[in-house]
Amino acid sequence: MSRRHNLKGRRNGGGQFVPISYPMAKSDAWRSLSGASVKIFVELHCRYSGGNNGDLSLSYAEAADLLSLGKSTVARAFNELEEKGFIKKTSQGRWYGRKASTWLVTDKPARKGEPALNSWQRWRYPNNNPRYSGGTMRRVASRLGTGGEKNF
Repeated sequence: MSRRHNLKGRRNGGGQFVPISYPMAKSDAWRSLSGASVKIFVELHCRYSGGNNGDLSLSYAEAADLLSLGKSTVARAFNELEEKGFIKKTSQGRWYGRKASTWLVTDKPARKGEPALNSWQRWRYPNNNPRYSGGTMRRVASRLGTGGEKNF
């Protein structure tokens, strides 16, 4: 057995990871997220410990400092994640008292025994946005060719 595995055949030092399910990764909602939104989603998931969903605290200032983003970019990213159904605000933060808003990630259950909300599954591209040509990115990619490359 390799030195990287213990006696049970498991890898040593694997640690925790942030799961992104295959259906989520293949969804239109996930593929349309900005890079800043993905960073914030991963940071919120890192704060999830199995029983604290709905009480995930991350302020705009802390996110900006940790992820090297501007505060307005962080605000847009939180709005995008909430609009597309990846997160939900459970309590509004307050400037006085320096209390950050708390969040719930919708791909995990809020309480034990309850199903996850998975609100991101219901998000669809807006029909009036010229970027998406009134359809999904798959339709746009199919017009460009099988691999997404342009045909000249």
